[in-house]
Amino acid sequence: MNYQIAVIPGDGIGPDVVEQTLNVMDKVGEKFGHTFNYTKVLAGGCAIDATGACLPQETIDICKASDAVLLGAVGGWKWDNLPGDQRPERALLGLRKALGLFANLRPALLFEQLADASPLKPEILAGGLDIVVVRELTGGIYFGEKGHRDTDLGLAAYDIEQYAEGEVRRIAKVAFDMAMKRSKHVTSVDKANVLESSRLWRRVVAEVAQDYPEVTLDNLYVDNAAMQLVRNPRQFDVIVTSNIFGDILSDEASQITGSIGMLPSASLAEGNFGMYEPVHGSAPDIAGQDKANPMATILSAAMMLRYTFGLGAEADAIENAVKSVLDQGYRTPDLYAGQGTQVGTAQMGDLIAAAI
Repeated sequence: MNYQIAVIPGDGIGPDVVEQTLNVMDKVGEKFGHTFNYTKVLAGGCAIDATGACLPQETIDICKASDAVLLGAVGGWKWDNLPGDQRPERALLGLRKALGLFANLRPALLFEQLADASPLKPEILAGGLDIVVVRELTGGIYFGEKGHRDTDLGLAAYDIEQYAEGEVRRIAKVAFDMAMKRSKHVTSVDKANVLESSRLWRRVVAEVAQDYPEVTLDNLYVDNAAMQLVRNPRQFDVIVTSNIFGDILSDEASQITGSIGMLPSASLAEGNFGMYEPVHGSAPDIAGQDKANPMATILSAAMMLRYTFGLGAEADAIENAVKSVLDQGYRTPDLYAGQGTQVGTAQMGDLIAAAI
């Protein structure tokens, strides 16, 4: 098969980790008889430097014409003083909107080889950890009406949280479909004791649940969910929640696994189209120094193979290669704790490619 992939290396360590990911993808192509064609495009700070805009129209057009998008990272302190609507990170919101990416999948998987890196007690993690946070990505407070108004206490700013039934229904279906392939348990997170938007959210999720009688549905307020994630994370299978709550909870879930450098993500549109990126940021302080961990981006490519291209065996090959390299004791600097062999970005990429 022949696949067209738009590649956004981005800023900071983005180009470093993307380069190794493409090497691994090419190895998968060699083994399984696929051709992956890459078109590199600009977004983020590098796009601002080159074109004056964080998300050029050419980038949007090429992404739309591709089968999937692979993104490294965007942003960095170089552009910190730009106005909010001109910052590199605005490219992410623009891509989500332009590409219709409404469902963000953030797995929080504890690799047993890295269990010691988790801040949680071993007895809490006994038996492993495998959670997926399904975050609504194109609605809610991030995309709601914004503005300023005068008040008795001075100038006030506001951001409106709003959800329509259709937005909630489609993200709920993604969560329940995923649960059917896992442990058949969905936890919907909201703030229905306070927010009207959350009360609508909870009602619609309950309606969708009626179509999935095999799946158990729980409801948690977001403050309780945050507490339960560190108290007893193994109670969760699939968590579905709004844009802002998902933003926060998925980062919390990533930290209890021990290393943000291991965690991939997928942002999906209707159908099979998706954008795939690591959870970590651009880390400009180590860019170009052969120190970045490429495994989150490599595992994001595995999600691309699985969810967009339907290539399960190929995705398994990447995930098994990562586990094999970890079993052999190889660690990038963010994971190295005095045992095993410390390697750089390029060598880690080569080791994983060789293990395919």
